[in-house]
Amino acid sequence: MTIHGGQAPDPAYGAVMPPIYQTSTYAQTTPGGHKGFEYSRTHNPTRQALEKNLAHIEHGAFGLAFASGLAAMDAVMKLLKPSDEVIATDDLYGGSYRLFTKIFEPYGIHFRFVPMQSTEKVAQQITPKTKLLWVETPTNPMMNVIDITAMANLAKHHKLLLAVDNTFASPYLQQPLTMGADIVMHSATKYLAGHSDVVLGALITNDASLAERLSFIQNASGAVPGPFDSFLTLRGIKTLHVRMERHCQNAATIAQYLAHHPKIESVNWPGFDHHPNHTIAQAQMKDFGAMLSFVPKGANHQTAIALVEKLKLFTLAESLGGVESLAGHPASMTHASIPKDLREKSGVVDALIRLSVGIEDVQDLIEDLEQAIG
Repeated sequence: MTIHGGQAPDPAYGAVMPPIYQTSTYAQTTPGGHKGFEYSRTHNPTRQALEKNLAHIEHGAFGLAFASGLAAMDAVMKLLKPSDEVIATDDLYGGSYRLFTKIFEPYGIHFRFVPMQSTEKVAQQITPKTKLLWVETPTNPMMNVIDITAMANLAKHHKLLLAVDNTFASPYLQQPLTMGADIVMHSATKYLAGHSDVVLGALITNDASLAERLSFIQNASGAVPGPFDSFLTLRGIKTLHVRMERHCQNAATIAQYLAHHPKIESVNWPGFDHHPNHTIAQAQMKDFGAMLSFVPKGANHQTAIALVEKLKLFTLAESLGGVESLAGHPASMTHASIPKDLREKSGVVDALIRLSVGIEDVQDLIEDLEQAIG
């Protein structure tokens, strides 16, 4: 499905891979008379090929590509109007929190951040002004798992939209639309593209009316990816399934290693039997993913930073989901935009370290962690 989904040889010359249509505009025979493409902000054949593929791998009918994951989220927020309310995961990516609170709250859209592992707690926060549930699962970086089907049932009961950030899992591990979500969002920069060489976002839906509204926002706001980035993402998706298998295998081995290490206090990974949401992860995910986080014993802000600075094979960097392993310190990197008290309330303490486990030899990765932990 990832290799052939939504794809066909290019009709012009039979190219197996969609060509890079590096053009901004298209010739018309008469004003408005064209072959389906008039300006590349609106449509581009390479981007269209990607969008068809995105829809297919998420079991959706409509796919839209954006310049970044945050640009895709921005489009979803523009479905709302002042005084509308959004209930969002309390443990979510710092950039998402920043977009919600610094960009859209000043326009009168209100956000409630709730531990969504509890459907009851979410239900208690719903008011007549609530219009959208924003779910991130597994969450970043605490690896909580949210029951998508339960959220979908709650959303339908209250006539709300349900959007799911599926970045951490990828369509290989879970497909939220099949569980009742209205919109799926991806930072395709991560596992979909998979090689840390492109920035791109995506939205997928089965709702024709939603797709039309989002397509209008996509064109009117103009935050679209270029054809080369679309091509790179398409190329990355073709190996998604084999990469994810290796990612998950390596992460499982490393999670077990860290869990049994005498100098590690706690490890967050949904594959553990004792993980509070393990049964939900088993039910809605094909495997448990390649993201995990941990806290060394007796660590603080300074010692956690010192540990990640010692890593040699794990690269200290923002982002995740590439073939190479990455390490980060959420409190000073990905989640620095979240106030300290709110961060720590959701578990993102100063000592927390996040790993994006790549596809290298797993023993090499363990040896790197061993020398850094000491």
